[in-house]
Amino acid sequence: MIHRNEMSQEQTRALHDGLVIPAHPLALDKDRRLDEAHQRALTRYYMAAGAGGVAVGVHSTQFEIRDPKFGLYEKVLSLAAEEVKRAQLQRPFIQVAGICGPIEQALHEAEISAGLGFDAGLLSMGGLQGSSESDILKRTEKVAEIIPVIGFYLQPSVGGKAFSFDFWRAFADIQGVIAIKMAPFNRYQTIDVVRAVCYSERRDEIALYTGNDDNIVADLLTAYRFRIEDRIVEKRIVGGLLGHWAVWTKKAVELLEEIKRIRTQQNISPEWLTRNIEITDANAAFFDPAHGFAGCIPGIHEVLRRQGLMQGTWCLNPHEQLSEGQQEEIDRVYREYPYLNDDDFVQKQLADWLHPFPQE
Repeated sequence: MIHRNEMSQEQTRALHDGLVIPAHPLALDKDRRLDEAHQRALTRYYMAAGAGGVAVGVHSTQFEIRDPKFGLYEKVLSLAAEEVKRAQLQRPFIQVAGICGPIEQALHEAEISAGLGFDAGLLSMGGLQGSSESDILKRTEKVAEIIPVIGFYLQPSVGGKAFSFDFWRAFADIQGVIAIKMAPFNRYQTIDVVRAVCYSERRDEIALYTGNDDNIVADLLTAYRFRIEDRIVEKRIVGGLLGHWAVWTKKAVELLEEIKRIRTQQNISPEWLTRNIEITDANAAFFDPAHGFAGCIPGIHEVLRRQGLMQGTWCLNPHEQLSEGQQEEIDRVYREYPYLNDDDFVQKQLADWLHPFPQE
């Protein structure tokens, strides 16, 4: 049994204060083989941009990395861990490993992640349509014995399933659950999770993170209040663990810091509602909801390719490609919202991130 990692007090405080945690993509070359130089450069980019962590082995890293014919799960986690260790950051930084599959697979991935020094596991609920809520709660308990767990409410359109309020109420009570990422792209289901956590005696031990790429700013600005028995309980979504924040990350960090400064004010400018729509519009170009999110991973790759952080948009699954018109949509949001990109920041440091890469 792997010794269970625990986050430091500094990491825990940072998690609850709110962090930008990009969902780390997978860099491939034209032959669809791992491009180690650009993979490492991406991790360096996220750290330099001020991100508070990275999530590796998640949807944006492509679930196919687990396929035995590729065998890349442990490799890509190792590369990120090496870069974080080498950077010797003077601030809390949280390494999150994507964990998925039936209980045997999830436990195996948890042990790999813990063994590599990862701080938490983002436990996917996708692909478990045949499992009951009780089964999934037991799976969570077992994984939490190995590594601290970040729950993940994944939208049904990309393989997730809907869960009841009672499920999330029981989920919040599991020792070892430290956070929940909400990504149902659904306001009703997001409220279910927040309300369930507020009902738990562990409410102050669980940080809430948005994965709702269609509602990032509004999620981060909103105070959720519920009357529980004889008192009002308030909870906020403090940060984001997002595929959207895998691009233009420097601006995402600046956005979150600005939101932290103003979100407790009595009067928040309506301009923030407009900002929410602008960022959602940009996300639509990247994530391709017009085609059922078919181009969501290549869309992220395309932005990184334009910046020089990837060589191309290739995915392990050759059928995952930019959708018709998606390239033009990315052109459009670049034109309409030039203040959202961090191209200048990337260009100033790209050569340093790509070279040299010392041999371990």
